[in-house]
Amino acid sequence: MPVFDQQAVAIGQDGFTPTTTQMAPLGSRAYTRDGRVFRYCQMGGVDGVAGSVYQSAAPIGAHLANTPPVLPIGTTSFLYTPGAAAGAANLYAEGFMQVDTAPGNGYTYRVLGHGAITSSVAFTLYLDPTDPIQVALTASSRVGLIHNPFRNVIVTPTTQTATVVGVCPCVIPTTQYGWLQVWGPASVLVNGTPAITAPVVNSATTIGGVDGWVTAAAAVGVQPIGHMMQVGVSGKNNFVFLEIS
Repeated sequence: MPVFDQQAVAIGQDGFTPTTTQMAPLGSRAYTRDGRVFRYCQMGGVDGVAGSVYQSAAPIGAHLANTPPVLPIGTTSFLYTPGAAAGAANLYAEGFMQVDTAPGNGYTYRVLGHGAITSSVAFTLYLDPTDPIQVALTASSRVGLIHNPFRNVIVTPTTQTATVVGVCPCVIPTTQYGWLQVWGPASVLVNGTPAITAPVVNSATTIGGVDGWVTAAAAVGVQPIGHMMQVGVSGKNNFVFLEIS
């Protein structure tokens, strides 16, 4: 795995220098010498904010549970017919296709790329050549597409719509590439005054922030991401030990 600190270079890109060119596979891990862990991402349509919590782009419901054509074992490209929603070319590149209904139920395949998606119109989907269809699919099967979790990440809203993937350690301009921190001490926006060592979740009231995880009921619709390293000061960035991935 690559190793970098905030001054050194990993995969041609240090921790504080976003790039317009993708330098590594999305989701790649990197470690600092002090043990912090980072994952490589592409920022979504709004500039990334240092110290805020980020999530994946929300899945598109019309691109899930779709009917495939008959596909033999070994297939790596085929015509995929989505539901009534469009999408950009390569929206699902480095993402995944699942099979949720037999035959083939439970298999997940890596997506290589595709052209622009028009609502309800078949397009050619290319799977990674090293990840071909393993169980033949029929018209009884159902397949679905999901983004790479680290493509087009967005600040976590107060109503979470996808998986929390990390904390932005610096400003990453819209659509550019950089690192999200997922493990170890980080400066994170805090809501409320959670106690030292208290577990925290993405905030249900502060965009991009964290709340103390008080009760199981309060945890519905949020995701545990770490614990406090100091007593929280509401509205400030405080030390949180991240435990995301």
